Amino acid sequence: MLNIILFGPPGAGKGTQSENLVHEYELVHLSTGDIFRSNIKGGTELGNLAKSYMDKGELVPDNVTIGMLRAEVNKSQNANGFIFDGFPRTVAQAEALDEFLESKDEEITVMLALEVEEEELKTRLMQRAKTSGRPDDANPEVIQKRINVYQKETAPVAEHYRKPGKFKGVNGVGSIDEIAERLFTAIEESKS
Repeated sequence: MLNIILFGPPGAGKGTQSENLVHEYELVHLSTGDIFRSNIKGGTELGNLAKSYMDKGELVPDNVTIGMLRAEVNKSQNANGFIFDGFPRTVAQAEALDEFLESKDEEITVMLALEVEEEELKTRLMQRAKTSGRPDDANPEVIQKRINVYQKETAPVAEHYRKPGKFKGVNGVGSIDEIAERLFTAIEESKS
């Protein structure tokens, strides 16, 4: 089974590249952002709770996120593998994910980190706000806070996967197809 963490700061292109990886490897895409947005749109209790954190540019608490993720993985028993997009965001989440996969005799194959400079991220997020209707992408203060939270709380997760040799940095600047090819190459290298 191929289990990929697609990693990177807000605006790095994780959602776009996830679509390419799903198509290429027939994986199940698990985006915590999509799961949260679905719950928010549905007005669920969990959605309202997640929204209160997201609107402030803060991370949704681990126990909420991990519980939702487990449920999503368990729905897809016959999958070829998963792309974890936007998760794990903390070392505690990484440890919980590893433990959960281990309980299913699985593990993370590779963490692919899309690397993009901060100014490019801000430009991309402001552009995305115009096309996606995501209000969290339109506010420069929220964008900066999200980037700061990523650098302080999320970026250390890379170390968790770098230690066992599962981390691969990938240049996240270029055409969508160029970046996709870089990701495919990194996956093939990690499988061998």
